[in-house]
Amino acid sequence: QVQLVESGGGSVQAGGSLRLSCAASGYTFSRLCMGWFRQVPGKEREGVATIDSDVRTNYADSVKGRFTISRDSAKKTLYLQMNSLKPEDTGMYYCAASVALYCLVGSTLNFWGQGTQVTVSS
Repeated sequence: QVQLVESGGGSVQAGGSLRLSCAASGYTFSRLCMGWFRQVPGKEREGVATIDSDVRTNYADSVKGRFTISRDSAKKTLYLQMNSLKPEDTGMYYCAASVALYCLVGSTLNFWGQGTQVTVSS
């Protein structure tokens, strides 16, 4: 069983930056394909970015050039650096993982964290 714990959410003004972190435990970190997803009340959850064990990344078009996903195997931690934030980036951000060779923002992952709230004001 994979446990995921997110941190780093908060409130910022448009144009600002935040970095989300996700600490993973319970499985060999290097074998996990991981990603960030977000959800706004009343809307479907959407994939933001994913990264596999070979550090291949996949981004939603809406965040390309602004967000960067990365992973630190020594710390067993996933990150999401978010720059040039927009009000439409507001939502609950979830860390997710699967035991898989690769995954995309459209993939369904098996393990989920509790989420961290990101609020961007105009």
